[in-house]
Amino acid sequence: MSMFKINLRELAKKPNLLLPGHRLCAGCGAPIVVKQVLMATRGPTIVVNATGCLEVATTIYPYSAWNLPWIHVAFENAAAVASGIEAAFKALKRKGRMKYEHIDVIAFGGDGGTYDIGIQALSGAFERGHDFLYVLYDNEAYMNTGIQRSGGTPMGAATTTTPAGTVIPGKKEHKKPIAEIAVAHKIPYVATATPAHFIDLMRKARKGIEVNGPAFIHAFSPCPRGWRMPGELTIEISKIAVDTCYFPLWEYENGVWKLTDRSLAIAKNPKLKKPIEEFLKLQGRFRHLFKPENQKIIREIQEYVDLVWEDLKERCENI
Repeated sequence: MSMFKINLRELAKKPNLLLPGHRLCAGCGAPIVVKQVLMATRGPTIVVNATGCLEVATTIYPYSAWNLPWIHVAFENAAAVASGIEAAFKALKRKGRMKYEHIDVIAFGGDGGTYDIGIQALSGAFERGHDFLYVLYDNEAYMNTGIQRSGGTPMGAATTTTPAGTVIPGKKEHKKPIAEIAVAHKIPYVATATPAHFIDLMRKARKGIEVNGPAFIHAFSPCPRGWRMPGELTIEISKIAVDTCYFPLWEYENGVWKLTDRSLAIAKNPKLKKPIEEFLKLQGRFRHLFKPENQKIIREIQEYVDLVWEDLKERCENI
């Protein structure tokens, strides 16, 4: 069990590992997630970054916003490169050529580089048992290349490849359950998190760093550009995603499922749970769903959210 204690005064003294001046959009959830994860580091750390918004906007030549060793890798192989780094450090340690007790390896990838293009490398790294933390910042589409749908795009969302029209009103399929896919690998630690619930996120990041073996965090990452929402609503939408149970907060630690933070409170007091419309209505990508002919899609999304929520509660042992 992690002994990491969050003291905001002490955290304020830590150096910024993702510096100001990057070119990510105002209100982007990704840099908030990254900063919170990096505040939970315990010492020397190397970051691996798959191609995507985060990589492109933080390293516009000749500048870099990263204040620690950082490696940009291809869209599909962040987990493979993180595996190689971790294996190399283990080899150096065996040979007595490593001066540090720990060098933590953290990989960041978006939904395109995780749900879809990178899932093969990620699954292989999980199966081999490499000791690193993989953080998915999920903005629910291929935002860097033009807002195309991904395996993480929710049902009903309008993207450039699932446009909202009279025949097909947005994406027809539900999100891929990526965190449950990670759990299916029987790795030591899997969790969900949002930038709005920052203490919960930092605790989970530290657990993922400290655990012996692979760890996976699925982080909710609002995208004002792709979601067609004001940038100042990023934290509010993150809260509503949890309050509607669209994005519940939970962790899976050595075989035990637990709800955390606000989601635990909702499970204990169902009156706190909000309808899915509260989440959908704040985003332009779902605007078409509020037309009379598309109301059935909102009902279908609500039924799916409720089904997943009830299934999750049955798994968790702390309700």
